[in-house]
Amino acid sequence: MCIRDSYRTDHFKVWLFVYSALIAALAGALYVPQVGIINPGEFSPVNSIEIVVWVAVGGRGTLYGAVVGAILVSYAKTRFTSLAPESWLFMLGALFVFVTVFLPKGLAGLLKKKQESDSSGEDDRLKLAGGTGS
Repeated sequence: MCIRDSYRTDHFKVWLFVYSALIAALAGALYVPQVGIINPGEFSPVNSIEIVVWVAVGGRGTLYGAVVGAILVSYAKTRFTSLAPESWLFMLGALFVFVTVFLPKGLAGLLKKKQESDSSGEDDRLKLAGGTGS
């Protein structure tokens, strides 16, 4: 639509990039007083991978899915590190593979699918009873 209507998408993309950089800078500025000191170990690839697992477990495309995923994965990380401190990363990877294979849209997608099936079942019951449904 933007190309068809001859909008300049490059300006919009640059604006979004600058906006995301400002949010990242604000997050960094708030992170330093919270932690006290910053070292390169704070930004290891493991932390980035963990955030990807949060979103995959909770569900992509929804804010509540990412929040629920963060809570569940943080709890799982706590349990995995107490059960097997040396191999908790492998367990986190197995959780990611399980979710990717069996729940491609995460828990939010599973919830949405359940709500859709419940509402379609309700419509079927109304049609059988002679109602109009929604």
